Amino acid sequence: MRRELAVAVLAAFVFAAKVCAQESLVPEPDEYRTDNYRAPVPSTLAGARVLTTAETEAIWRTGTAVFIDVLPRAPKPPNLPAGTVWRDKPRLNIPGSLWLPDTGYGRLAKPTEDYLRRGLDRASGGNKAALIVIYCQEDCWMSWNAAKRVLSYGYSNVAWYPDGTEGWERANLPLAEAQPESRTGEEKPH
Repeated sequence: MRRELAVAVLAAFVFAAKVCAQESLVPEPDEYRTDNYRAPVPSTLAGARVLTTAETEAIWRTGTAVFIDVLPRAPKPPNLPAGTVWRDKPRLNIPGSLWLPDTGYGRLAKPTEDYLRRGLDRASGGNKAALIVIYCQEDCWMSWNAAKRVLSYGYSNVAWYPDGTEGWERANLPLAEAQPESRTGEEKPH
């Protein structure tokens, strides 16, 4: 009798866990996400390959892909006293990545969209069949949005790494300090 009760309780627990897991699945939206960017993301992106950390590492080690980091750049606080020196927070990303900050928002101003297109073109050498790996941080819609947008530009070999630098770091893989890709008319930071 005790054994049957234990089996029944275990079965109920497993069933409840499966229901919770199914309820926590995030559906893939038709449009770009425009708010609450740090939230659970879908496990799919139509037209793109979704990568695990092991798959991302294997691609990175072969050097056969363009890695694009889309994490936003921290804005300068508007209320700093005059003369205060502002230093950007350092960004650590997957070595060899091109950092195109602010390109993962749901809506992009034309100059930001042009910046993304130019960065992709430069990084891929104009080859729209090149493997492009898009990432930022774990549970960040910015990378999902950016990968979806890159697909809309006609790139045919897009991969999305949803665990981003947090997943990469958890796997004890190397990170490198990054500087954002210069925008037209901007000087590259030293």
